[in-house]
Amino acid sequence: MSGDKRALLKQRLESGELRLQPLTFPQRELWENSPVPPGDTANHICCLIEVRGNITPEDGAGAFQSVLERQEALRVSFLPGKDGPVQMIRRDGIMNFRFRELREEEKSPEAVEEIARKIFSEPFDMLQGPIYRVDMLRRAADDHVVVFTIHHAIGDGWTLGLFVQELCLAYIQRVRGLKDPMPPVPQSYSAWGAAERAVWRAAEMAPRIAFWKMHLAGYQRLWSGLEGPAMASGPHVRLVSHFPAELSKAVRELARKSSATLFSTLLVGFQVAFSRWAKTNDVLVGTPVANRSKQASNETMGYYAGIVPIRGRVDTGRTFAASLRAMHETTVTCFANAMPFAELAQALGDKGAPGHNPIFEVRFALQNHPIPDVALPGLSAKLRMCATGTARYHLACEVTEEGEQLEVVWLFRPQLFPQAEVENLGRLFQSVLTGACRSPEARVATLTE
Repeated sequence: MSGDKRALLKQRLESGELRLQPLTFPQRELWENSPVPPGDTANHICCLIEVRGNITPEDGAGAFQSVLERQEALRVSFLPGKDGPVQMIRRDGIMNFRFRELREEEKSPEAVEEIARKIFSEPFDMLQGPIYRVDMLRRAADDHVVVFTIHHAIGDGWTLGLFVQELCLAYIQRVRGLKDPMPPVPQSYSAWGAAERAVWRAAEMAPRIAFWKMHLAGYQRLWSGLEGPAMASGPHVRLVSHFPAELSKAVRELARKSSATLFSTLLVGFQVAFSRWAKTNDVLVGTPVANRSKQASNETMGYYAGIVPIRGRVDTGRTFAASLRAMHETTVTCFANAMPFAELAQALGDKGAPGHNPIFEVRFALQNHPIPDVALPGLSAKLRMCATGTARYHLACEVTEEGEQLEVVWLFRPQLFPQAEVENLGRLFQSVLTGACRSPEARVATLTE
């Protein structure tokens, strides 16, 4: 940094225009453990918000300004330093709201998706910020699509649901002429980060590290020797399917009768299918957790989500019911020993490298964080995920609860897996669960025949 820039930074810090804060634990994970550089577009999260209502560009921008003032995370960029980056938090956020009137040929769902992909792939300036953007695309006077893109360092899946709610409430407040600003959040993102640093001292982490060393001992990577920048480059391919309604209902009923969670039930089905598909009985996945255990964090945008590794050994001679009981106990124990992933990777001596994620290569998730539809007088909004997460894994299975139905999204590296192979895994996953719901006492071997 030049002398002039240092002087300007000092002036802004002294005036209160800027303040510096250490990275939170999840942010450290991005800088220290991600297979791609933090500024890579693979670290972007994007969603589409379909909005019905007569919205002017001025009211849309004004509503977003209220959200920007309330949510500290939207005012964060990152200052590099010799000891690593720090958060640089602006007192006044930089507005990054764009409005676009679509031409007739741009109004189809396919054309909107293509426009969103281009917006999503625009890089952010991690130093200057802002590291989010809001694009409002008008198809008609009462029909808009808002493309919201946010860097993973300041947002997660929960953040997207909050954004929809706050944007709509701020808009209604504005058009009704209510002048009072939105109330401050109970706890800012930087305050949460400071509280987490106070909790996770060495004495708190020591017994958990001991557990993880035992739980993960002897695990052999499935795709070793494939590391390198090429493995981490380019987006994942995304495949979407849905379980039939009767299967979605049956899986929930199986979980209830087994006194297990829906997550554990789906995970065992995935492990059995993956074991056959990958020809291994030792299945390790990383699963995201919201990491919002206190009510004060539920209204705050930011990157809170953590990662918990879960390992299961598939015994083809055991029944599905017995496998589910064992996995339910394992997941409860793993979640009870959850700790910051960056600290865990450091303790295990696994730092990650280009194309190589520490500890796990496969992600499995049940996405049930609040992503609400909003219906208010004169306004409705529906959120659709466009892409999630970062390029830290080779293969992912993400199951989302959509009312009574279960949506299954597969994300995978095309450099490693032909699409047809992943489609086969998806069919096998559904077949295993269908057989298990029909006969929980069936041996695992019979579910993949």
